[in-house]
Amino acid sequence: MKNIFLRLLLILIIGLPCKRTFSQVSSEEIDAIVQKAMESFSVAGAAVAVVKDGKIVHQKGYGLTSIDGKTKVDEHTNFGIASNSKAFTTAALALLVEEGKLSWTDKVIDHIPEFKMYNDYVTQNFNIQDLLTHRSGLGLGIGDLMFFPDGSDFTVDDILSSFQHFKPESAFRTKFDYDNLLYIVAGEVIHRVSGKTWEQFISERIFAPLQMDHSFASYTFIKDKSNVASPHLSNDKQITLVEPEQWDPSKLNGAAGGIYSNVNDLANWMLMQLNEGKYGENLEQQLFTEASQREMWKIHTTLNANRNPRYNSHFNGYGLGWFLTDVRGNIMVSHTGGLIGMLSKTVLIPDLDLGIVVLTNTFLDGAGVYSSVTQSILDKYLGLEEFDWNGFYVERLNQSNHEADEIVATIWSTIDAADQSKLDLNNYTGIFEDQWFGKIEISQKGERLWFSSYRSPKVSGPMYYYKANTFVAKWESASLPDADAFVMFQLDEEGKAQSIKMKGISPAIDFSFDFHDLDLHRVIED
Repeated sequence: MKNIFLRLLLILIIGLPCKRTFSQVSSEEIDAIVQKAMESFSVAGAAVAVVKDGKIVHQKGYGLTSIDGKTKVDEHTNFGIASNSKAFTTAALALLVEEGKLSWTDKVIDHIPEFKMYNDYVTQNFNIQDLLTHRSGLGLGIGDLMFFPDGSDFTVDDILSSFQHFKPESAFRTKFDYDNLLYIVAGEVIHRVSGKTWEQFISERIFAPLQMDHSFASYTFIKDKSNVASPHLSNDKQITLVEPEQWDPSKLNGAAGGIYSNVNDLANWMLMQLNEGKYGENLEQQLFTEASQREMWKIHTTLNANRNPRYNSHFNGYGLGWFLTDVRGNIMVSHTGGLIGMLSKTVLIPDLDLGIVVLTNTFLDGAGVYSSVTQSILDKYLGLEEFDWNGFYVERLNQSNHEADEIVATIWSTIDAADQSKLDLNNYTGIFEDQWFGKIEISQKGERLWFSSYRSPKVSGPMYYYKANTFVAKWESASLPDADAFVMFQLDEEGKAQSIKMKGISPAIDFSFDFHDLDLHRVIED
């Protein structure tokens, strides 16, 4: 009898749910956190939503939609969410998997026969999940110059044909290197399998059921822009307005980062995610199954864990459209997004039934806002001691900017002192071509060389002599902040330029300005 009693007691103890107690945080406390961050960083505007235990506990806008106006940000103000769009793309694919229209392990060539990677083995074995997990073997941000900055004429067909020309930096499926182009391919898979464009599919199958009525799959779809945040750049506390990045969805889909949304709509998105795909007033409807969510929230590509003892993390990696790690024994699902002038972050803690989203319209200080706000709110829910995240990120950004500014200033000092009087600039002029980026022209305007891309007009500007056979291209467009680049010529025995290599001069250059991936060779004229 004692044995039976002990066994029953053990079963009861083991079977009882371990309900952990976490701190509750009021909307007023969240508001104070955001207000303090807005004071610490130079940003035009921001919006924040927090969901907890199935309810929206905070949603509010801060600052202005544009420094040139007086419109205040509110919970319905639309921001470009950039790479936070990737989770919508993977959710869309999950719906097609559940309908039996494709499998996660389908080969890409089964749906896009002309898809071709850098070698035949990778082409034949590249599957749907490989498009989503940043393990292709290609380098960080490779090929992004085809759509960053905006205004180029590259199409999905150009993207599909580009991969065969890229050189891998690691073995297939062995290393994480963030990739945008492959998400555009994923968007094309959705198009070919469903018969709908990526934009149509996202709007009809995700936005509509979740009542994300004021979200748009493309900036070009927003007819009334009266409550759309304008992008800004911050430099030495000075904020300047820039033109929004926009892509023609008839040429390139937005699967890598095209969505414009607001914290009110994204609160519904987070609630659905935290309810394992269920939504509706009584969770009576289901967008995708729990099994699909487990697949999206499973680590497919490993990363090094953050060993900060404050969070006691043990693992880190990338799932399908989400970064995955643990904080104090709780899984954290998150992603960030960045366009020129737009930065955002989404954080989900399923164990706490907690979701946080921060949208900002200022680059680069917006990263300080979304980082400090999300971590300060998370710390409160975890019951951790208060930490000055604002001060931490202010110092971190200042140090990074200072180091980058010093390096760039040294380069320009060298340029100012350089003597180009003995150079024959005609030796450097001509048309040069890269296999995936197309043609560029080096011409002479007055006493200066000029760089012009045929297919991406914003990649244009004067060139300044640096040393040896190297110049620096200073881009005219504000769409390329901190992106000025070395232009390094290789000459033949007669001193005539035959090829060009490039790389950014600033350590702060965004990885999407991948000038270093260009391999330009002189076009032989008939």
